[in-house]
Amino acid sequence: MAVEPIPFRRSPRPTLGVEWEVALVDPVTRDLAPKAEEVIDIVQRDNPEVHLEKEFLQNTVELVTGVHDTVPQAVAELAHDLNVVRDAAEQLGLKVWASGSHPFSDWRKNPVSAKMSYAEIINRTRYWGSQMLIWGIHVHVGISHEDRVWPIINALMTKYPHLLALTASSPGWDGIDTGYASNRTMLYQQLPTAGLPYQFTTWAEWESYMHDQGISGVINHTGSMHFDIRPAPKWGTVEVRVSDSTSNLRELAAVVALTHCLVVHYDRMIDRGEELPILQPWHVAENKWRAARYGMDALVITSRATDERWVTQELTDLVDELAPLAEELGCLHELSLIPEILERGAGYQRQRRIHEKTGSWLGVIDATCAEMEEMVPRD
Repeated sequence: MAVEPIPFRRSPRPTLGVEWEVALVDPVTRDLAPKAEEVIDIVQRDNPEVHLEKEFLQNTVELVTGVHDTVPQAVAELAHDLNVVRDAAEQLGLKVWASGSHPFSDWRKNPVSAKMSYAEIINRTRYWGSQMLIWGIHVHVGISHEDRVWPIINALMTKYPHLLALTASSPGWDGIDTGYASNRTMLYQQLPTAGLPYQFTTWAEWESYMHDQGISGVINHTGSMHFDIRPAPKWGTVEVRVSDSTSNLRELAAVVALTHCLVVHYDRMIDRGEELPILQPWHVAENKWRAARYGMDALVITSRATDERWVTQELTDLVDELAPLAEELGCLHELSLIPEILERGAGYQRQRRIHEKTGSWLGVIDATCAEMEEMVPRD
């Protein structure tokens, strides 16, 4: 049987789009509130220009930017949209909140959105699929040709722990401290179509793989593959889905800038005829686990020879290495926020400090709600 081609909508420029999953919480109980549809209806009535999507859970609103050329443009749109969503939530007596996962909400009491594909996921995955009280950031970067997609994805996988450590913000789950920086990462990979992508080398290999998934019925069940980094042929982009959802725009801006710079950096390496970095699949998997477990304290594998460095050292050097490119792309300020995160601590570290001091997750929710309102990208 012939393999059906997957058209890739080539992007002449490294354009940028961002999807940010945020949730609604009750300011009294601090529990999740399944009111996303009502919030979206208010926004569509009063601000129809704002692009919001319903997500897997009825407590979740996804903010979706248009196509932009720079990180500041995308973040400015998100800032506007967040204000609109916050105003709508306040009309319902709710607050907007974001992290990789909620530290104590009961997944059994959080209804799924009324969408057939979501119901099918639950029907197929049962216990594991029902637990997905998790939120992330998806960054799309335009790619000029499909032949570049998988070499760039494979190179990005060498920086998986860097992107995750910066944003890890899900230490709590079901009322306990899991000991992980990103419990979201561990939860999400339980879904049969999620997790690390295979290291395809050509677009034809990806087409053949997706052909097999169609024959086996996987695509019929899920609609798509939910890899941590994947092609988005409809948009002509690589979609990076590694990061936990940040509790503020400032840290979101930093990780979006890093993602944009890395994709363009690897694309330019192809232009220069240089070999892109790649790690053995077992090293990529180990790095993912180390970042999920240890976050900013992760010792990560940096070469095929199994050299190792602290992820904080790696991030510091990355900022210096990518600074000229970031200036060219108009996101030097945002990339330069990374040392600030290293000094302040990632989201999971701030949450854990509050929980260890108070013995309660309620203050954690209050603090992350406050960050949503106070930590704006620019001084």
